[in-house]
Amino acid sequence: MEKSCQDIEFISRGFSLKGVLHLPKTKLPALVVGSHGLEGSKESAKQKVLAKLLVQNNIAFFRFDHRGCGQSQGDFIKDTSLEKRTIDFITAVKHIVSLEKTRKDIAVFGSSMGGATCINAWDKLLQMNINLCGAVLCSAPAKSRTIENIPTDANEDRPALPLSFFKNNLLFNILDKAKALSNVLIFHGDADEVVPVSNAKNIYTLAKAPKRLIIHKNGDHQMTAKKDQAQFEDETIAWFLKCFSH
Repeated sequence: MEKSCQDIEFISRGFSLKGVLHLPKTKLPALVVGSHGLEGSKESAKQKVLAKLLVQNNIAFFRFDHRGCGQSQGDFIKDTSLEKRTIDFITAVKHIVSLEKTRKDIAVFGSSMGGATCINAWDKLLQMNINLCGAVLCSAPAKSRTIENIPTDANEDRPALPLSFFKNNLLFNILDKAKALSNVLIFHGDADEVVPVSNAKNIYTLAKAPKRLIIHKNGDHQMTAKKDQAQFEDETIAWFLKCFSH
């Protein structure tokens, strides 16, 4: 079987979402599905690095744009919320599994709001006809009220965000759902200027074993330090390989 990279399009509650499925040469590999951050996309640095590294280790990876982001349909301001992203994520998992190009051994990856999306989706994923093997979470908020430096200013991709956007769309507390997590590896910087590291500590405390918490000293929200990125790559691949070995 040839190594391949396939463009994927699927429908989530009427929105056409676009993604890329990375398949290794292995027949019916295990699968990791990723969820990007609030203003990220499937082109985010961590997702592209994981696509390469996972395939090198005979694991498939699916990265996609949530509604209102990247190449997917939707309006970012109108169509962004944790619940909507959770629906997109669960739909993405169902769609890729339905293609029968991978095993039903699934793990998940989420960065920032993508990590919150993974936590929020966990119970529903456990109820699906899959084997949910584990998770890697980076800088994930569990309580939105802890978030600092809310990004309201306009940028090249969108207009300014009103505070009402955050009050109406992004108020959540999913700490209780962290109790269902297991086989979870958590990364967070202790100098995160957006999502305080207390979120990671709380998620770790509540999650079931096996679990691991890696706190990057002086680490920021974007994980910009090269040493932190290198540790993320090494530890994440090792964790997913361990998750799929049981």
